[in-house]
Amino acid sequence: TGFSPFLTFVHFRPYYSLPNSSHERRSVLAMAEPPRFHAQAKGKNVRLDAHSRRATRRNSFCNGVTFTNRPIHLYEKVRLKLVAVHHGWSGALRFGFTIHDPSQMSSEEIPKYACPDLVTRPGYWAKALPERFAVRDNILAFWVDRHGRVFYSINDEEPILFHCGIKVSGPLWALIDVYGITHEVQILGEGVFDVLAKAAASPELSFLLFKLDRVPGLGTDNHIIPCCPNRRQHAQGLPAFLDTDLRFHPTRGPDITFSQDRMVACTNWQESSRTLVFSDRPLHIGESLFVEVGHLGLPYYGALSFGITSCDPSTLRTNELPADPDFLLDRKEYWVVYRAFPVLNNGDILSFMVLPNGEVHHGVNGASRGMLMCVDTSQSLWVFFTIHGVINQLKILGKCTVLTPLCRCGGSSSAAQGLWLGLGCPSRGSALSCVPGTVPPISPVFSPPEPSSSKNGECTVCFDSEVDTVIYTCGHMCLCNTCGLKLKKQLNACCPICRRVIKDVIKIYRP
Repeated sequence: TGFSPFLTFVHFRPYYSLPNSSHERRSVLAMAEPPRFHAQAKGKNVRLDAHSRRATRRNSFCNGVTFTNRPIHLYEKVRLKLVAVHHGWSGALRFGFTIHDPSQMSSEEIPKYACPDLVTRPGYWAKALPERFAVRDNILAFWVDRHGRVFYSINDEEPILFHCGIKVSGPLWALIDVYGITHEVQILGEGVFDVLAKAAASPELSFLLFKLDRVPGLGTDNHIIPCCPNRRQHAQGLPAFLDTDLRFHPTRGPDITFSQDRMVACTNWQESSRTLVFSDRPLHIGESLFVEVGHLGLPYYGALSFGITSCDPSTLRTNELPADPDFLLDRKEYWVVYRAFPVLNNGDILSFMVLPNGEVHHGVNGASRGMLMCVDTSQSLWVFFTIHGVINQLKILGKCTVLTPLCRCGGSSSAAQGLWLGLGCPSRGSALSCVPGTVPPISPVFSPPEPSSSKNGECTVCFDSEVDTVIYTCGHMCLCNTCGLKLKKQLNACCPICRRVIKDVIKIYRP
C-alpha cells in the first residue's frame, strides 16, 4: 500500500486529533462513509440529488434548512462546495451543529430559518457565513473541537473561530441552511475519515496512526488558534527587538480567556460583553506597548476600547468589572477611556506610548495616528482594553523603551524607531524628526501655564474660580464647573489646552 495515505493524512493533521481509546479508534475507522444530507429532515424548498450529496434551494430565499444524515465526530471536517450563488438576496449560508437527531424530526418542526428560529431553541448552534466568502466554487470546511469551539476555513486557509459553547458530550449533527444568495451546495466526499479508513488496511499504517498523537508538532489543542484567514505581520509596524516582560493581568472580565503565558486574550464567544483586560503592571513613561488585534470577520458592531487608570487591577474583583468601561469613570480612582478607533483589520498592530507631558500617542501599522488623550503622569498608570464586536482577540507583542536622554528632542536614536512605532518624535510630532546618527535642532516646547494663585489652580477661562472640573475624554483639569458647563454648550467646544473635542465635563470633589 505504501505510505501515501499516511502522508495525505499528515497534510490535514494540524486540525485533527485521534481519539485515545482503541474502541474509539475502531469506531472512527469504521466511519469511512462521508456524511450526506438527511433525506427526510429538510426544509420544504430543498431538493436533493440521487446521492443526497447536493442540496438545491428552489424558490424564495428561505426554507432551506438541512442536516447531515449521521453525527459528525469531533475534529471531523464537513466540507461544502458552494456550487451556485445567486445575487439579489441578502445574507448567505448559515451553518453549525445540533444535538437533536434529524431522524426524529417531522417536516412541521423544521422552520423557515436556522437563524433565529432554530438557534433560539436549546441544542442548536448556527451562524451566518460572511457574504464576502459566499463565492461560487469556494470550499467551506467546518468542524468542532473537544472544547466545544466551532471553526471554519475557506479553501483550506487558516481556520477562523466561529462559535463557542457547543455541547460535545453527545452526538452532533451538522446543520446547514441554504439561505439567501447561497443557492446550491455540495457535500464533498473525500475527507480525512476516508483517508483513515483506507490507511487502516495497512498494518504498518495502523501502527503509525496509533502513534500520530505523539508526533511532535502535530498537536491540535494549541491554546492559540488563528482567528481569521490571511493573517499577516506588519513588519513595518514593529521595531527589531521587543521586550516581553509585560502581560495581561490575571484580573479580567468573565467573558475573556487567556493563553497560558497571558500574552493573548480571547473572547469566549462573539456576543461576549464583559471583556475588560488590564496590563499586569503600570506602563512606564516612554515605554511603547505593541498589541495585535484578531478580527472575527463577522457583522458585529463594536470593536476595541482603550483606557488608562491609576487603579491597581489586583484590587478589583471579576464581579466589579462592567461591560461598559464608562461605568468605571465614577470610581474614586483615575480612569480615562478612548473608543473612537478607526475600523481595524485582522492582524493590525497598534502602539501606545505615554509621554512625560501626559500625552498618550498611538500608531497603527507604523503610521502615526497622533494623540489619544492626556493623562495625569504623577501616579502609576495601568492600561486596559475591552474586546468585543468584530474584534475577538488581542495579543501583546511586547514593548520597547522609546524615551531616553540620548535624543535632545525627547526621543532617542534607539527609539527613533518612531518610524516603526508610528509615533514619531514625541516633542516634534513627525515620524521623520529623529533619524539615527543625527541630532535634530532643538524646538521650543511650550507647556500650559501653571497657575499658582490658589491650591487647585485658577480656571483657564475666567481666571477667577478654582479648577474643580475634568474634561472628558482628554482628562485635562483646567476649568471651574461654571465655565465648563458653559463651554460644553458651545458649538464645536474643545479643550482650552489640547483643543480636543469636549464630550463631557465632570465636577470633582477633593477631601
